Amino acid sequence: MIRQMKIKVCGLTSLEDLRVCQELGVDMTGFIFHPASPRRVSADLVGSWPKKNESRVGVFVDFSVEQVIKIMDTAGLDLIQLHGGQNVSFCLTLGKKRVIKVFWPERYGYFQYFERELADYREACTYFLFDAGKNLGGHGRRIECAWLKKADVPLRFLLAGGLGQDNLHLAAELGAWGVDLNSGVEISPGRKDHEKIKRAVEKLRGIK
Repeated sequence: MIRQMKIKVCGLTSLEDLRVCQELGVDMTGFIFHPASPRRVSADLVGSWPKKNESRVGVFVDFSVEQVIKIMDTAGLDLIQLHGGQNVSFCLTLGKKRVIKVFWPERYGYFQYFERELADYREACTYFLFDAGKNLGGHGRRIECAWLKKADVPLRFLLAGGLGQDNLHLAAELGAWGVDLNSGVEISPGRKDHEKIKRAVEKLRGIK
């Protein structure tokens, strides 16, 4: 299972870090446009960087549909990762095939409530992403949710939350389609540790 897992590296802020991800064949590269994030980049900057075979993902919190579309065009994004309270209509307006919708399992007291909300978004996005905490992101720790393995997840999902080379097994145990690497492969917010990325990628591909 772990050999087939998709790899996304998020919070990229420099061309050097992007090139390392491209050389390693990372499947998705992520760029954060939320103004309050220490990893924020501009759409113009991202759009000026070369793209290879990876899918380019933009992370948004409080933007209108029009703003998201403008940034998507400028930055050359393939996918939109929604971290705010965007409803089903918002997702559908952007287009199901473009949207990764973020959920925080720790918000829910019971997995039935979690499943109910996932079902509501099933036809509104193409992937889910599960993160630690109860909102936003960048908490730098794993998801603490004992019942998550029980949940019926109707779409492929990426797992986030402080993932690095030492705890990637969590994604495989939960049946994740992919992983979202960020703080677990950093030197400091927005500055990636190339050796950590390399080791994580090797592990995910089953290279010893």
